[in-house]
Amino acid sequence: MPLTLLPRIAIRAHNVTMTDDHVLGPGLLPTPFTAAEIRESSRAGKTILLRVEQPDGTSYERVNRFRDGDDEGATLEQWRTDAPGELSSRRVTWRELQEHAAFAADRTTVTSETVDLPLGRLECLRYETRDEPDAVPATFWFALAHPGMPVRFDAPAAGGGVIRTTVLEVEPGQAIPPPSTTSAEPVT
Repeated sequence: MPLTLLPRIAIRAHNVTMTDDHVLGPGLLPTPFTAAEIRESSRAGKTILLRVEQPDGTSYERVNRFRDGDDEGATLEQWRTDAPGELSSRRVTWRELQEHAAFAADRTTVTSETVDLPLGRLECLRYETRDEPDAVPATFWFALAHPGMPVRFDAPAAGGGVIRTTVLEVEPGQAIPPPSTTSAEPVT
């Protein structure tokens, strides 16, 4: 569907009202979620398991976990399941997470699409964006039932091909324990 119908798509197909809180600046499309919607979905703690598929056919799983959420943001911890000792952790704001989905209107198209993923059959807003008019697009599927990161995204790889990231599971609370970065001594 044409970009000009995005607010109507959101209102009719998904019963969502696009407000000024979805628009982060001139020349940008409305984001699929506001910072407040991301906060409400993630503040209490949320763990996301993802599969990342490389152009060469290899893949790995990664975990994103939110903890210590408050009105402004949360601590985002990330690690690969095959290297749990390599934990990265940083403070993020809900607005910063919303900004990840603020795409230039002149280089992005938005459509409504139903996709079948490990999370189930999901109604999504599909954003296809290009850095340059003739560039390979990056495509992001945002499931309206899961405010926050896209449930799938395909990004061009530097050496050619596409890197595909797919959400496998979303758990409320802190369902996956943090990786251990030090050896634990047995308790006696």
